[in-house]
Formats: sequence, structure tokens, C-alpha cells
Amino acid sequence: YAKKLDSQIFPGCQGGPLMHVIAAKAVAFKEAMTADFKEYQRQVVENAKTLSEELSNYGFRIVSGGTDNHLLLVDLRPRKLTGKVAEETLDKAGITVNKNNIPFDDTGANITSGIRIGTPAVTTRGMKTEEMKTIAGFINRALELVNNDVELEKLRAEVKAFCESFPLHVPVTLET
Repeated sequence: YAKKLDSQIFPGCQGGPLMHVIAAKAVAFKEAMTADFKEYQRQVVENAKTLSEELSNYGFRIVSGGTDNHLLLVDLRPRKLTGKVAEETLDKAGITVNKNNIPFDDTGANITSGIRIGTPAVTTRGMKTEEMKTIAGFINRALELVNNDVELEKLRAEVKAFCESFPLHVPVTLET
């Protein structure tokens, strides 16, 4: 049976060590041990909580009533929107979310009744709780502008200007 076992295990389930992957994991684990990373994780969760609260203030229903992690799930049924329409509309406004099924959703995975929003990306850009209030406002405005491409394009310009205040890459000087 050795030949059959070997053919099933390698290369499908097992391969040689990939040194670049091992090195990347070592760097990631080292970073995860720092106080800065712990603060970043705290901020990610705080941002998600604030975004959840602000969306609730706009009348959105947050599944589970809020969040205690990095993401939130928004039930769009009270707004008579599908996740698919919301995802497409928000994309036109320059805001990325994912359509997502919610509990007892009967619309299917391609339509959905909800959207999933995460805060790690905006936190990585340096955004804090005050910016989550702005983002909630952008989301609310966009979802009031479904099928109004002219106004969505104007909102997209606002979102872009807002994001430019929080660049993706901060220049660094490497020690030599």
C-alpha cells in the first residue's frame, strides 16, 4: 500500500518546506507579539462597535444587536434592499462590503438579505472611531441613492477625498 499512500499524500497534502512562507509567518508572529499590534487589534474592535452603533442610529438592524469582534452583519430587510443591490450600490460609491446571508435568510447566496462589513482595512489606514461615524453616514447616504448613479458618483468623489486623508502606504526609512 506504500505506493498508493505516497501518491495520495504527496504532493496533494504534503510538500517541501517553503522557506519564504516560514519567514513570512515568523515576521507576522513577531509583529503580533508587539504592543502596537495589540493596540491595533483593540482599535479594530472599537471601530467595529462604533460603526455598528452609528449604523443602528441610522435605522439599520445589526444582526445580534451589535458586535464584539472585527465585523458586523447588517440585515437590510427593513430597508427593502437585498445584499446584492446594497453591495453594488456601495461599490458605485467607492465603499467595499460583501453581500451576506443572515439568519433565516431565504434569498440564497447570490442575492442575500444582508451585508457584512469589516473594520481591519480602515483601521490599517489609521482611521479611528470618529471616522466610523463618517463611514456610517456614507453608507446610509449611498443606500438612499440606489439607482441614482449621478448622485452616487458625487458621493464616490467624497469617499475618495476622505480616504486620501488616510493613505494606504506610509513612507518608511529602512535601517541599514
